[in-house]
Amino acid sequence: MKLFSCDHCGQTVYFDNQNCVACGHRLGFDPEEMRMHALEGADEGRWKSRSAAGEMFRFCANADAGVCNWLVPSEGAESYCRACRHNRLMPDIATEEGLTRWKQITAAERHLFYSLMRLGIQTPTLAEDADGGLVFDFLEDSVNPDGSVTPAMTGHDDGLISLRAAEADDVVREIARSQMDEPYRTLLGHFRHEVGHYVWDRLVRDRGHFDEFRAVFGDERADYAAALERHYHEGPPPGFQEHFVSAYATTHPWEDFAESFAHLLHIVDTLETAQSFGLSVDGAEEPMGDPYLCQDAARLAAAWVPLTLAMNAIHRSMGENDFYPFVLTPDIVGKLGFIRMLLQKTA
Repeated sequence: MKLFSCDHCGQTVYFDNQNCVACGHRLGFDPEEMRMHALEGADEGRWKSRSAAGEMFRFCANADAGVCNWLVPSEGAESYCRACRHNRLMPDIATEEGLTRWKQITAAERHLFYSLMRLGIQTPTLAEDADGGLVFDFLEDSVNPDGSVTPAMTGHDDGLISLRAAEADDVVREIARSQMDEPYRTLLGHFRHEVGHYVWDRLVRDRGHFDEFRAVFGDERADYAAALERHYHEGPPPGFQEHFVSAYATTHPWEDFAESFAHLLHIVDTLETAQSFGLSVDGAEEPMGDPYLCQDAARLAAAWVPLTLAMNAIHRSMGENDFYPFVLTPDIVGKLGFIRMLLQKTA
């Protein structure tokens, strides 16, 4: 994520800032121009940008609950921003716990959509595409009559993505991370992984790129339920790190694609963040430029690996575990390259 600036006073501001700490103006993110606006209030909920153009905006309807800082055009019927309009079932924000979860969830969701827009990935809503629209349900756990809790399931079903709302709580997510033996588990990671399944449907299945996909990831026609059961009973095969970015990626070609897609987003977004702060340990002679525009997965990896080694060393210096517990092998880079090529070809 890059840094932004207040277009009134020039102060550096962050993606989630709602007010400028220097001049105090209300801030709103314009997803059409991918920029932050300093705003002045106007009648009937319309806000005027402090920029020279003086555009008029309204805030996303979720701004009323303090959970969104994205803007929508001042004229038009749409009340929700480019990200929030995909939400169908949300936590109960009438409770403090529900509102806190909703803030965490929507922050990760907006971060996801920033990357999807930067990569040119189309995400119609159900209203725009009844067969291929993207929709999110954030599900609460079920409390059984005996007081035990059945966790809500996270998953994807042909455009419908379900996420367990309780994983917005750090303690709940840490317990799940330990039980599932996943060294990296975050809300943003869930979003990126599940949207990876959606991208597979749209760009591989719907466009008939099966042969190219199978040559890299394997045959997705393998029984998914049997593969999932085998994974949870037997775990990943020995030496899986040479060919798969995570243990879960070994389950089935669909999961391998989703994990690899999520990892590509981890890489380009973190590299952009590092560049925004002037951080680089990239030894290449030629600068890479914008990571989101880089088509060469090997070039991305060449910049990524030394940066993650440095981050791990910093964490160890603070007495923490490695921040990045993955290894990018040639096979994994090849999978990232396939996804990057697919995105470029179908953007």
